[in-house]
Amino acid sequence: MRRSRFVVFVTSLLLSVGAALTGAAAAQASGTAVSGGYVALGDSYSSGVGTGSYISSSGDCKRSTKAYPYLWNAAHAPSSFTFAACSGARTDEVLASQLGGLSSSTGLVSISVGGNDAGFADVMTTCVLNSDSTCLSRINTAKAYVDSTLPGKLDTVYSAIRSKAPNARVVVLGYPRFYQLGTTCLGLSETKRAAINDAADYLDSAIAKRAADHGFVFGDVRTTFTGHEICSGSSWLNSLNWLNIGESYHPTAAGHSGGYLPVLTNAA
Repeated sequence: MRRSRFVVFVTSLLLSVGAALTGAAAAQASGTAVSGGYVALGDSYSSGVGTGSYISSSGDCKRSTKAYPYLWNAAHAPSSFTFAACSGARTDEVLASQLGGLSSSTGLVSISVGGNDAGFADVMTTCVLNSDSTCLSRINTAKAYVDSTLPGKLDTVYSAIRSKAPNARVVVLGYPRFYQLGTTCLGLSETKRAAINDAADYLDSAIAKRAADHGFVFGDVRTTFTGHEICSGSSWLNSLNWLNIGESYHPTAAGHSGGYLPVLTNAA
């Protein structure tokens, strides 16, 4: 009899603990669920340049139905969706023309910005057309900008987002490394490839720090793009395309669906 009562007691206790843990997990899950509208801000890595399927009304901003913000919206159906990301956008452009969709009812904001401020396009042009030493010199200039000027510009953007969307979860997406190293691959030298990857890491580190200081989540896409860099044989990035320079070195549709979308989904 005593043993039966003990078994009943232990069973009841375990069931109670299990129910409590299940309830806690459910509460945690519901706490991270997005409620309210979704606003997608940023540059070409958010608008979807390089994927095709551009929305005609977006004009030169080249917003794509294959871009990760569009895919996330289709999968989660938030109460509203504002797709404001635009090709070529720098921090100043985000401040000037992309924040109109933010409000106290915004539940999620995603943004990628900083690459154009740091001169990404000019870095790649320099490295493609010039020597290793000239490429490395241009990268060092970009790094100096990331150290001296970019943090303040990011602070201004992030503060404006928080002011206009006080209740939103803000996910700051980074940039992938561009090249798989140690492989036989036509194009840039291994020295240039390694330096460009290092520059991407440098930029991501700066962005991640500013995001953390504002209480935002940093979405690191370098993990999902690993094994899918240029020269990997399974690249999720467009390599140099002389027929469409603007799409060079941008994620493909697979890069958005397989690289960016999972990171945003996990972070949101």
